[in-house]
Amino acid sequence: MEYVKLGNSHLSVSRICLGCMGFGDSSIGQHSWTIDEAHTREIIKKSLELGVNFFDTAIAYQLGTSEQFVGRALRDMAKRDQVVVATKFLPRTDDEIRNGINGRQHVLNSLDRSLRHLGMDYVDLYIYHIWDYKTPAEEILEGLNEAVRSGKARYIGIANAYAYQLAKMNALAERNGWAKFISVQNHYNLIMREEEREMFPMCREDNIAMTPYSALASGKLAKRPGETSKRQAEDSFMHFKYDGTAEQDNRIVARVVQLADRYGVEMTQISLAWLLTKVESPIVGATKIHHIEGAVKSLNIRLSDDDIRYLEEPYIPHNLSGVMAVNKPVMNEEPVWVKASKNQ
Repeated sequence: MEYVKLGNSHLSVSRICLGCMGFGDSSIGQHSWTIDEAHTREIIKKSLELGVNFFDTAIAYQLGTSEQFVGRALRDMAKRDQVVVATKFLPRTDDEIRNGINGRQHVLNSLDRSLRHLGMDYVDLYIYHIWDYKTPAEEILEGLNEAVRSGKARYIGIANAYAYQLAKMNALAERNGWAKFISVQNHYNLIMREEEREMFPMCREDNIAMTPYSALASGKLAKRPGETSKRQAEDSFMHFKYDGTAEQDNRIVARVVQLADRYGVEMTQISLAWLLTKVESPIVGATKIHHIEGAVKSLNIRLSDDDIRYLEEPYIPHNLSGVMAVNKPVMNEEPVWVKASKNQ
């Protein structure tokens, strides 16, 4: 395993972060394809054996049961100071707004719920999961700063944000002497590279770590044509993100297949080897043991400059897809992740 400092922090994290969205009670929450606690424990145990020390979950994942599964496993299998645990909070709900719960209170209440789920006294990285257009930025930052000052969060990060939003928040934080974001978790992979336009140069200039999700495009960059999985059959959000650009994306997928055959490795290893040349620690989900094993093997692949150009050459500009495509200032109804949070 290789390790890297996470931006402007003292956190030393594995180059592969285990994404925990696939863990949790499949009978509740947004996803029907998640795995139960016994299988979650097997994957976390294998991850630790392989040197993974960075684990990313969220209060939104299966109504908090992902946090519960992850917390119990890590408490049983690792010393607290040997792992880096990240979790995320959602925007305020309409009920909270009606009841006068401001952004600061919402952040602190959400963190306390996550800590109860995890069975931990603190998280290493607390992440602003989805931009809250109904709440002043200062209120969110004030809550996050208090979380850091209290010792309940060591550092803070942001996800699903535009570069201007990250810049705005860190400027506000600096002006007020508050904690600043040290990482960004956005949608980025070989077939979705819009982050390279503005987020990349900003993060490089300010030493903000990039820990992208959908590292394998929900499996599209790991499966050969004709191969499928339970997730690909049932994950409507995956289809929302990628079906509209399938024709152009498939040209890149075909090149991943060609390089995988040339190197004698899995597609996963080629796709992640490319991503590891761009970012600090991509988030890789796993619902089977071989998923995390294949991800870690990608560290052994060194693509040539010609390989990288070959993989990148067919890319054409994409419209935003996923969370940022639907989370906009004016919305007709609450998105699914906000509705789900009301039952936590």
